[in-house]
Amino acid sequence: MGIWGIIFVLSIIILVVGVAFYFLNSWAGKKQAQQSEMVNQHKQTVSLYVIDKKKDKITNTNLPKAMLDQMPRLGRMFKVPLVKVKIGPQITTMVCEEATFKILPTKKTVTVEVAGAYIVGLKGMKTKMEMAEQRKSRRKGGDEDVPLKWHEKLRARFGR
Repeated sequence: MGIWGIIFVLSIIILVVGVAFYFLNSWAGKKQAQQSEMVNQHKQTVSLYVIDKKKDKITNTNLPKAMLDQMPRLGRMFKVPLVKVKIGPQITTMVCEEATFKILPTKKTVTVEVAGAYIVGLKGMKTKMEMAEQRKSRRKGGDEDVPLKWHEKLRARFGR
């Protein structure tokens, strides 16, 4: 078997792996769309107190056994964003979306969207990026209904 035979076999293997990844990706996309649709149907708005947040393996938490059994084996190996919260008198650990985890403040009471033991989103709180955009628009004079500070009024009046 010469060099061309080896190149042919390798190209066939790469082609088969590429096709397998394509179909696996489309299957996973459909499954994710179904799950996100179900989450959107069952989400509720809840006010809770965030005690702590961290990324850890899901097996190292005190989540219910039924939830741990539903996790895929591969998902148990990775670190997921976990949030320790107090809902009423009960302290519990909840899984959180990555984007929500980054902007979720600790040691504060916040209003969030929850689907089971999964924090989907944050309600009624501005992120740092939104606040920065609002400050920029104030400086440019984009929002006329936003009251100006005293030094901004002086600058506008005297042109300095």
